[in-house]
Amino acid sequence: MGLFLLIAVAIVSFIVQWRFKSKFKTYSEIGLSSGLSGRDIAEKMLSDHGIADVKIISVEGQLTDHYNPADRTVNLSPEVYHGKSVAAAAVAAHECGHAVQHAKAYSWLQFRSSMVPVVSVASSLVQWTLMIGVLLMAFSGNYIVLTVGVAALALVTLFSFITLPVEFDASNRALAWLNTNGGVMAGNTEEHGQAKDALWWAAMTYVVAALGSLATLLYYASMLFNRRD
Repeated sequence: MGLFLLIAVAIVSFIVQWRFKSKFKTYSEIGLSSGLSGRDIAEKMLSDHGIADVKIISVEGQLTDHYNPADRTVNLSPEVYHGKSVAAAAVAAHECGHAVQHAKAYSWLQFRSSMVPVVSVASSLVQWTLMIGVLLMAFSGNYIVLTVGVAALALVTLFSFITLPVEFDASNRALAWLNTNGGVMAGNTEEHGQAKDALWWAAMTYVVAALGSLATLLYYASMLFNRRD
């Protein structure tokens, strides 16, 4: 049953990732009526929210966009940084949504940020403790290593679920700003709908990632407790 759940989540994850990339590609080819680039939009959104201490920089790669609260930077991939498309606008505004969360001391972002050091250690432990733990339990009956692995995975899973309200809230802030009188898509319901669709699929990748982590946790936890019983 646990293995079936893992396979099902993996299939759903593949479909969602494919759908998101397909949507992003489609909306990347639709020019923004305002003619603004992702960088222009990021600068305008930060300015409109009175944020002057956040830098906007271009980072290599595709879909590498993120906000770094440690050094207060909005990091945009070249396609978004220079792009003048609906997709570029949506992504740039979303990442600035995180900067707004930071400026307003959004509780979920603060909680998530406080967990980063611990989760970084837990993530590195998960890499080897689960596999070695299963082998040790099977051949020697020692379940201590697997217990450590399951505990580490539980922290990673908790972190992935805490990420969800942070991501959804950033998208909501982005869409609200894009649709205000001073925003980029004010009055353009078609562009706003396309941006909303792109961000919804992006959010779904986080949802399936969290569910995938939960399914994996349940699989190894059931293995641990069944053998201990």
